Amino acid sequence: MPKAVSNDAYTAADIEVLEGLEPVRKRPGMYIGGTDERAYHHLAAEIIDNAMDEAVAGHASQIDVTLEPGNRLVVRDNGRGIPVDPHPKFKDKSALEVIFTTLHSGGKFGGGAYETSGGLHGVGSSVVNALSSELVVEVAKDKQLYRQTYSRGLPTSQLESLGAVNNRRGTLVSFVPDTDIFGTRVNFRPHSLFRMVRSKAYLYRGVKIRWFCDESLLRDKEDKDVPEKAELHFPGGLADYIASLLKDRRTVTPLSFEGNANFPEGPGRVEWAVAWPLDEDGFLNSYCNTVPTPQGGTHESGLKSALTKGIKAYADLIGDKRAAKVMADDVIGGACVMLSAFIVDPQFQGQTKDKLSTDAAARLVENAVRDRFDHWLSSDPKVAKVLLDNAVDRANIRTRRRLEMETKRKSATKKLRLPGKLSDCSQTSALGTELFIVEGDSAGGSAKQARNRKNQAILPLRGKILNVASATLDKLKANQELSDLGEALGCGTRKAYQDEALRYEKIIIMTDADVDGAHIASLLMTFFFREMPKLIENGHLYIAMPPLYRIAQGAKVMYARDDEHKEELMKSEFKGRGKIEISRFKGLGEMPPAQLKETTMNPEKRILLRVTVPKGHGAEEWDDMHDTEELVESLMGKKPELRYAYIQEHAQFVEDIDV
Repeated sequence: MPKAVSNDAYTAADIEVLEGLEPVRKRPGMYIGGTDERAYHHLAAEIIDNAMDEAVAGHASQIDVTLEPGNRLVVRDNGRGIPVDPHPKFKDKSALEVIFTTLHSGGKFGGGAYETSGGLHGVGSSVVNALSSELVVEVAKDKQLYRQTYSRGLPTSQLESLGAVNNRRGTLVSFVPDTDIFGTRVNFRPHSLFRMVRSKAYLYRGVKIRWFCDESLLRDKEDKDVPEKAELHFPGGLADYIASLLKDRRTVTPLSFEGNANFPEGPGRVEWAVAWPLDEDGFLNSYCNTVPTPQGGTHESGLKSALTKGIKAYADLIGDKRAAKVMADDVIGGACVMLSAFIVDPQFQGQTKDKLSTDAAARLVENAVRDRFDHWLSSDPKVAKVLLDNAVDRANIRTRRRLEMETKRKSATKKLRLPGKLSDCSQTSALGTELFIVEGDSAGGSAKQARNRKNQAILPLRGKILNVASATLDKLKANQELSDLGEALGCGTRKAYQDEALRYEKIIIMTDADVDGAHIASLLMTFFFREMPKLIENGHLYIAMPPLYRIAQGAKVMYARDDEHKEELMKSEFKGRGKIEISRFKGLGEMPPAQLKETTMNPEKRILLRVTVPKGHGAEEWDDMHDTEELVESLMGKKPELRYAYIQEHAQFVEDIDV
């Protein structure tokens, strides 16, 4: 018999030491956020940002970005060129080789070479090198051309001089991401790269970016607007971008608030453009040192504070007391906002730099923007009055909705405080709340124990609800289950439906993973489709996906949605020795609350299916909507012959029935 290996044998031999760029290849997620398409394009952003840093520092005026077949990206600038002389600490290596093979190396730590830059941790170039199967660097410096090649973090050639060049300067980086890391399904997307380089050109008005893409790569529908060649240069910066977006849209004010300013308290600057469209279909895109910050941060807080305080100060100036209740979301909500800050030594959350966390940035941006906003408002009283009225109107709507939601929640909870009925959540606002509709008191009891009391409410139903597709209006009004459901939601039905009055953000149908559960779910969907179609159209209705099986082998536990998923897990996840225990859940009421929470109610682990229907705006969509109406009538309506005909017609597609 083979000798058993003890798990207690933990010695120094078990301690693994990763050297050089091995940690990057071992754990790429720590450096670029994963190995998906977003992380793949993060490699491009790192190299393009290095070129942009040269431009922002005033040493480069042109950047070429070329996408070639085979996922090869080439980025070239006409800046100073990466140093190629021997590094004082590593005399046997050039500074170029140190930068591309050593983590936390670069010219952006001390601030001497770059005042503001997007690359701060000294890991960008080396990470790209570590995760590339091939990387080539060419440096034109002091009228000489140098070249070195790398693969998977290691140099494959010595730094060599290619001779004299008189009409070239700067750095060229050409690389191919490693399929050993990313697989073969992830590729560079021309539309994603073009959007990235175009945004860089908007963010720094002093740079010209030339885009080149091989024609053979422009075949996807998403790439229909991507040119093979383009020269991107926007002297107006962010103002040009806002103008291009709003050329066919009406705005609250005829002018947008735009400008740029140096920080009065030190190096760095900020540029902004803000417009208020009437349709309120807005956005807030922010950047720090040309790096996008999709999760916002302190620079956004500074801008919001400047605009809010500016509106309130103007209201005080003209003696308008209505602005006392105005908040930042009332001023900037629905607006189109572009913000670009250039900050010395900014701090980000994580290597992917999604959020700026530099505390001083809020004060720097606020002080730079506030003075100019005050002047902008006072220079045109009509525009200022329109903006003030708009902010006050939004504040009034926000206050009224909050009061209505609190009143409806209190009244509905009071009416439905019955055994086995609505167990409401403690949160008063609808944002982030969820109502789980479950089968019977047994499932309701488990769900109540498994829920998050703050934002998850439970409404048990007794048995199958009324089929509204075949019920008369009198029956519908007299049905207690549907009446309770309507009161719990608080939004009204049909023409009286008000989305803003809906007491929960998500309505989740959570039934057993069997035929009866599917039937109840279909009856509920029919109810919502007939009585509250806007609730579905606005994305509020979901179906929970509870597991049908629990599979355990020792400490390893996994859940399967159905028989097919169970067989898939048995083949892929449970191959080793040891007894495998498979238990089938008879229903949600039989599932322990802890397992129900883990598999079906925890937002971080559960699977939800959103229910959708065509919105019916165009001819094609109307046809889809009409088809949906006919299907509901065939399957759920009063005429059994339609249901029978549908089953007969589609019986050939039925492969597996759970009975």
